Amino acid sequence: MSDRLDAILAEAVPEVCPAAVALIAVDGAVVAASAAGELVRYHDAGFTLAKHRPPASREAVFDLASISKLFTTAAILSLAEEGTLALDEPVAAWLPGRDPRITLRRLLTHTAGFQPTRRIDLELPDADPAARMAAMLDTPVTGPVGGPYVYSDVGLVMAGRVAETASGTPLDELVRARVTGPLGLAGTGYRPVPRDPADGLSRVAATEWKPERPWPGCVRGEVHDETAYALGGVAGHAGVFGPADDVLALGEALRLGGGAALRPDTVAEMLRDQGVADAPFGHGLGVRLGDPGIVGPLHDAFGHSGFTGTSLVVSPSRRLTVVLLTNAVHPVRGRPGIRELRTAVAAEALRLAS
Repeated sequence: MSDRLDAILAEAVPEVCPAAVALIAVDGAVVAASAAGELVRYHDAGFTLAKHRPPASREAVFDLASISKLFTTAAILSLAEEGTLALDEPVAAWLPGRDPRITLRRLLTHTAGFQPTRRIDLELPDADPAARMAAMLDTPVTGPVGGPYVYSDVGLVMAGRVAETASGTPLDELVRARVTGPLGLAGTGYRPVPRDPADGLSRVAATEWKPERPWPGCVRGEVHDETAYALGGVAGHAGVFGPADDVLALGEALRLGGGAALRPDTVAEMLRDQGVADAPFGHGLGVRLGDPGIVGPLHDAFGHSGFTGTSLVVSPSRRLTVVLLTNAVHPVRGRPGIRELRTAVAAEALRLAS
């Protein structure tokens, strides 16, 4: 194990994030693991210390935020393998009336011409999740289709809905049947904790102070992302929770060609640079290639980050998988230092693999 990794997390906690868990694996074996901080540190947005502050551990469960996009993508690719849907067919085949230029490939590469996000909770404050989903699917195309790259949660919401419609299965059940189940990720899924404000024993890390929620306070056990929350907690772009070991297992499955979830040729296509114009890094299907914000010195690595302060980085050439899970939005968003923390963990992984 790595004293350096312990020191890296200890330096970041609590200024960058109140809690952090990091795992580094070489050839599938964990060579460094560290956990630091407290899963619930603050009572409110004023940084008042909470009375009960459970310590972080390797088993802690974090809101994975946009790492959820990898689970959605894997479920979609599984359906494509069996011919249930096709990546280059217009999504209008499953969602009638949509722009015929929109395909799943364009949704998964953020080149469908959608705006970055849509606060459907604010637009339709009194609507139910079904009505909000219908409105999300009616989001107009406002940019060029086919590029340039515009990172869009709207597109991944639509991709998740296409998967549901094509399969006849709700997205959370689809991800469980196609991804987390086959890969043995028993601790990973949507909506992990009953909405009970008295639950103080959970392993779930707290996120942001949100007084507008039904149980106001620092969110814990329900999705942080406002759009995913407005859609009922399950969406293509966000909503998955899980512990570091499960995220590591997903990364290892992709590094090794898909494991029990996907065929090697499917994973190869997922990780192929799709030639997205004006992207700040290479882009596969639902996955970033060489994103400097998360890979640090692992320049050939792929993966994804999450707004809550999470990241998965996989370097096939170095046989490395690196997981960093934090709750950097607790109790408020916009705290500095998460990029530097990701870079430091990646640099330590490179050292251990050398």
